[in-house]
Amino acid sequence: MKTFHSNLLFLGVAGLIFLGSSDRDSNVIASEIKAQAEIISETAGATKDSKPKKGGQVVESGAYHLELVPVKEDKGMHLDFYLQRGDNHEAIPNAKVTAQIQMPDGTQKTLPLKYDSKGKHYAALLASKASGQYQVKVTADIKGEKVNGRFSFKQ
Repeated sequence: MKTFHSNLLFLGVAGLIFLGSSDRDSNVIASEIKAQAEIISETAGATKDSKPKKGGQVVESGAYHLELVPVKEDKGMHLDFYLQRGDNHEAIPNAKVTAQIQMPDGTQKTLPLKYDSKGKHYAALLASKASGQYQVKVTADIKGEKVNGRFSFKQ
């Protein structure tokens, strides 16, 4: 799927180069560029459901909407993870959720995320104040069905 999107992006860029080298009116060129950009974003999965609902990073995985919201706190990073059904964004409260985190220094840390029924999300505190890039893989087991999402954030 990523190869398809890459090829489509390449074709779009090649089309833009071709359009820029022709003698056509600049208004026509601008409208064609806008149309190609819309096609690329639509096929890349930028749907209304893949937009953040809580201000975090979103991954659409099959029938599920996954969203990670890292919040800086005094003791480290508070991780809020929203696991929802993709069709209606209904929270899924009974999953087993784990975050595997690669720290900025390359070490690995695994955190279980607990469900917060009041906030309708899973949460954990990552007790780290290290500056740099964090890579996060969240795995949710929903009644035996595995759902994964990959995220990253900087602190």
